[in-house]
Amino acid sequence: MGVPLPRVFIFLLALLSHAAAEIFFEERFEDGWHSRWVKSDWKRSEGKAGSFKHTAGRWNGDPDDKGIQTTTDARHFATSAKIPEFSNKNRTLVLQYSIRFEQDIECGGGYIKLLSGYVNQKKFGGDTPYSLMFGPDICGTQTKKLQVIVSYQGQNYPIKKDLQCETDKLTHFYTFVLRPDATYSIFIDGRERDSGSLYNDWDILPPRKLKAVKAKKPADWDDREYIDDPNDIKPEGYDAIPREIPDPKAKKPHDWDEDEDGLWKPTKIPNPAYKGPWKPKRIKNPNYKGKWKIPWIDNPEFEDDPDLYVLKPIKYVGIEVWQVKAGSIFDNILICDELDYAKKVIEEVFANREVEKEAFEEAEKVRKAKEDEEAQRAREEGERRRRERGYDRRDRHKRRRHDYLDDDYHDEL
Repeated sequence: MGVPLPRVFIFLLALLSHAAAEIFFEERFEDGWHSRWVKSDWKRSEGKAGSFKHTAGRWNGDPDDKGIQTTTDARHFATSAKIPEFSNKNRTLVLQYSIRFEQDIECGGGYIKLLSGYVNQKKFGGDTPYSLMFGPDICGTQTKKLQVIVSYQGQNYPIKKDLQCETDKLTHFYTFVLRPDATYSIFIDGRERDSGSLYNDWDILPPRKLKAVKAKKPADWDDREYIDDPNDIKPEGYDAIPREIPDPKAKKPHDWDEDEDGLWKPTKIPNPAYKGPWKPKRIKNPNYKGKWKIPWIDNPEFEDDPDLYVLKPIKYVGIEVWQVKAGSIFDNILICDELDYAKKVIEEVFANREVEKEAFEEAEKVRKAKEDEEAQRAREEGERRRRERGYDRRDRHKRRRHDYLDDDYHDEL
């Protein structure tokens, strides 16, 4: 296995190269992380609250790089950290974090939330209003969705696109970038997966334009791309050309008798001069206007909001998920205004990517060997029980036969 690169050294290089980036919050879950995060009591009275464990996980690229991992299956997990309040007005917002699903999650979330206003962190839960929710949401083999839900004027709006998340058991970074022009980009492991606009990909505002459904194609609209050439004239005698002609190579049989066989006629063959019904040549239509389409018109209900991209001032970051199978490790949470800095963080962590892959492959070998060993023990135990049941049946048969013979003996006496 490879040797992990010095984490602090790479981090300092990234910090120096991007000193201009404003970092609103960054959490690597190193020493002192407990003082920044508040574990919620949500669902605790019902016995459904899970807890987080501080760990580097069963396989990792750096044993000193720890995150917080969900523990105990079929539980709700909720924790949050308060951050200095900031607004994304007139600046780019970058939200990024990493997650590793070490479990077969079956069904559950792996997203994080940005929250505004006052939040009672001890009661933070699924009903707590949020400004942005971002991250994987998995259930079975069909749902592998990447959620992006934006709050606007108190209502939550999910992205309309069907975005897919990663589902393997390695660390993956999820990055959401929201710009002052209301455009966005989504990155997974530093590679752009999707982009667009809040105007088009969320149903937050009515659309700017509508199709004029009552519009009709103008009577003088010419949508014929090609027309007959008006200058092309059919050659004289063209229609007189027969479709078939007598075969010039045909010969009357030597024994043909016209009195008995009738007048001999040569067989017909296709006429090579026949070109079919005459059609004028086709030429480009000089009046062609293209295929007519229903026009778009301004939507009278659309009222632009130049601050559409502006979230309520952010004061908290939270993790609130429910999972059938626990074991997800959250780490490297970053909120800043500079995408390049976020990419440097990914480069830093992924410097040990191959080490993590090797550790995972080794863990898989151990897991598979253990499963094979348990399966072998189960087979041997099953075979032992079958043998015992077989002996019991033979013993019972012998006893019944012995009792039967004893009864016959007493009858004879």
